[in-house]
Amino acid sequence: MGNDGGSIPDRRDLVKSKPKRKLEEPVVSCALGKLYNKDSIIEYLLDKSAYGDGETICGHIRSLKDIKKLNLAPNSSRAPAPDGSERPQFICPLTLREMNGLIPFVYVSSCGCVFSQAGLKTVTQTSDDELSLCPQCGKKYSSSTDILQLNPSPEEEGRMCELMVRQRLLEPPPKKSGKKRKAAVDGEEEPAKKKKEDAKPSLNPSVAAASRAVTSSLAMEEAKRKAGMSAAIKSLYDNPDREKRKETFTTMGTFTRYA
Repeated sequence: MGNDGGSIPDRRDLVKSKPKRKLEEPVVSCALGKLYNKDSIIEYLLDKSAYGDGETICGHIRSLKDIKKLNLAPNSSRAPAPDGSERPQFICPLTLREMNGLIPFVYVSSCGCVFSQAGLKTVTQTSDDELSLCPQCGKKYSSSTDILQLNPSPEEEGRMCELMVRQRLLEPPPKKSGKKRKAAVDGEEEPAKKKKEDAKPSLNPSVAAASRAVTSSLAMEEAKRKAGMSAAIKSLYDNPDREKRKETFTTMGTFTRYA
């Protein structure tokens, strides 16, 4: 194992592997009905190189949105199994059958509750087109699309994989980030604003000429009125050329014509 010519390293020596862990809550499942520890999935998503065969086992999991937390009923029986092995960790809450890998189990993708396939069929009285109520939490689900088998057979897993791919193709494209979207919108708004300003209608020439004539006539009348005033009356009004007196404490903030 020292790579000194005495031995040839195999795949187990070259690939960093992780020891198998016992299922511990929180337990999650994917669209293919496989069971995982949620902590292991998070570790895999953070550093995929830490798992040698991670891409093969759970490469279809892109993010935590692709998994569902399962509501599992723990097995309270402490007695050993008839063959002396350890008892399964979980049971069906409807039939109390143990999840030992021999009895098919399913989970409801809308809520994550887990039942034996036979037990769920017994309590489900509606057709595939109608919505049913989960017997454990009461949440609505569709019997045709929301029931996924756990640890399915290879044939069932292939069917579930096709369904997963079809659903992902129907997903909307990912949204752009806020800055990119804002830059794109600003780039589109600038020409639009220019266009709006260019399209703004110009003032009617006749209206503009009339406005100028009225303004000039008012200015002439004001000049004539001031010309006819005596010096005493003119002195009552503020002269802009005269130096203004400083405000005192008593006149500060007040208005007086003679200040």
